Amino acid sequence: METMISAPIKLTSNAIAEVRKLMSAPDFDHSLHLRIGVKGGGCSGLSYLLGFDKQEADDQTFEIEGIPVVMKNAHGIYLMGMEVDYSDGLNARGFVFNNPNATTSCGCGSSFGV
Repeated sequence: METMISAPIKLTSNAIAEVRKLMSAPDFDHSLHLRIGVKGGGCSGLSYLLGFDKQEADDQTFEIEGIPVVMKNAHGIYLMGMEVDYSDGLNARGFVFNNPNATTSCGCGSSFGV
């Protein structure tokens, strides 16, 4: 049984637009969900995961502005309240993670510690 929960993270309008752009590619597999998570590693201890993936049994599922999102149940403690933005500036381009749970982060913004 699939249970939808309220989204523990937020996507800004810029992030939503970029994800929708990626999902509109002709060869995009619409059975995939946007996966948000963490993995060990990086200069601050943990690194963010963001990409398209199949839903797995131990995933939480939720929807943000029509975008199906999955996240491992165990990752919620690290990501609760996080905002994902997309920057299209001259100096930086890509997804930006604003995590209120991070006590340290690296200069590139893709690694953090709690």
